[in-house]
Amino acid sequence: MSGSPLILSFGSINIDITARGQKLAVPGETVHADTYAIGLGGKGANQGAAAGRLGAGCGVRSALVGRIGDDAFGVQARAALQTFTVDLDAVRMDANAPTGLALIGVGPGGENCITVVGGANMCVDHSDVSRADTLFSAASVLLLQLEVPVAAVLAAARRARDNGCCVILDPAPIPSCPVPDELWSLADIVTPNETETAALCGILPMNEQEAEKAARLLLDRGVGTAIVKMGSRGVWWQNRTASGFIPPFPVTPVDTVAAGDCFNAGLAVAMALKKPLAEAVRFAAATAALSVTKPGAAQAAPEWDSVVAML
Repeated sequence: MSGSPLILSFGSINIDITARGQKLAVPGETVHADTYAIGLGGKGANQGAAAGRLGAGCGVRSALVGRIGDDAFGVQARAALQTFTVDLDAVRMDANAPTGLALIGVGPGGENCITVVGGANMCVDHSDVSRADTLFSAASVLLLQLEVPVAAVLAAARRARDNGCCVILDPAPIPSCPVPDELWSLADIVTPNETETAALCGILPMNEQEAEKAARLLLDRGVGTAIVKMGSRGVWWQNRTASGFIPPFPVTPVDTVAAGDCFNAGLAVAMALKKPLAEAVRFAAATAALSVTKPGAAQAAPEWDSVVAML
C-alpha cells in the first residue's frame, strides 16, 4: 500500500455533541431535543475519515495532521479515527489545550446549527507542517479547511504546492478576518457552499447562472477551479477552460452535517485516482448525497461500493 495514492487532511479534530429534535432554537429560546449522540467531528477529521473509508475500497490511503488535547475527548477522537483506517502519526497531543468540541443542533429535514469550541485546534501552527514533512512529501492531494489558524493553513498549502500536490480548500467556516490573497492562489480547487459563497462573493447562488457568476469572482482571485455547492440544487464547477453542472441526486435527507466534508473527501479520492474533473465532481456529489441519508458527521461517510452503485 505504500505506493498507493495518499490523501492528507490538515485541520481540526473535534468531538461532536449532537442533539436532534423537532425544532432548532432561536436566540433566547430553549427547546427540547428527542435524542443526543457523542461522536467524532471537526472538518479535518471528518474529511480524513471519509477519505479513509472511501479509499479502503479503491486503494487510496488517508492521513491526518492536527491536534487533540490530553483529555478523555482526545482519547475518544483518536480511537474513533482508528476505525476509519487513517494514518494518525502526525496527530499531536497538546497538553496545554483541550480537545475541540462542537455543539450541534439538528432539526426537521436535517437542518443544523453548530457552535464550535476550537481548543487544541487553535494551537495548530507551522511546526505541525514540519513534523508531517514525510506525509507532505508523499501526498497526492491535500485537504484544507479553516477551523485551524489561517497562518497554519497557508504553511500547509505552501508545503503542498512545493511538492506538486493538488490543494483542495474548503473555505469553512468563513473567518472573521479576510482570507489572505495568497491562499486563493495556492488553492487548486475551492469548494464553498451557498452560505460561504455569499460571504465570499456577495452572491447567494440559487441557480446555475448565479453560481457561475460567483465562480468567476473566485477565479479572479487566483483560484484554479471553483466548485459551488448548492445543496439540493446541485453543484456548479468551473475553471479557466471548462465548466459544468451536476444535478442533485434524489435522496431523502436525515442529517446534512456531513455533506460538505464528504463532498471534499469524495473529490479528493477521485482526484487522487486521476479522474477527469467533471467525473470527480460528480463522484463527490454522490458521496455527499449518500452522507445525508445517515445521521452524524464522520460516521455518515459512505463506502466506495455504495458511491459507485449510486453512480
